[in-house]
Amino acid sequence: MRLWSLHPKYLDAKGLVALWREALLAQQVLLGKTVGYKNHPQLNRFKSSKNPNGFIASYLRGVAQEATARNYNFDQTKINPQRVRQPLLVTVGQVEFEFLHLKKKLKQRDIEKYALLQQTQQIELHPLFKRIDGKIEDWEIIT
Repeated sequence: MRLWSLHPKYLDAKGLVALWREALLAQQVLLGKTVGYKNHPQLNRFKSSKNPNGFIASYLRGVAQEATARNYNFDQTKINPQRVRQPLLVTVGQVEFEFLHLKKKLKQRDIEKYALLQQTQQIELHPLFKRIDGKIEDWEIIT
């Protein structure tokens, strides 16, 4: 499971669909409707917030917004109706780590998208997040 802090516009088609599925699974986990994935590290930032269900719902809305911009038809009725107004914080180190990770994936999977990322000067975040100083997040698994 990878719940990107990066703006979903950077993802290729396969990545965007995978993100939608994984975020829907994360929503089910946070709503207590699954047996597995309860302790997945990617969920920690949502779990540690004051409103995990509102944050994952807002995250899903950001993914759905990108899907709509690409004329994809993601079923937004699957999104929990809760909302949040404040952002989740993400560190600069985490953003840079994710950006490099995505570039590696796209270099193998979608060379055109990779070339666009190579030209990116300022990394945009998913609309839910706000960048702060700091290293890679503690919950990140680095292999």
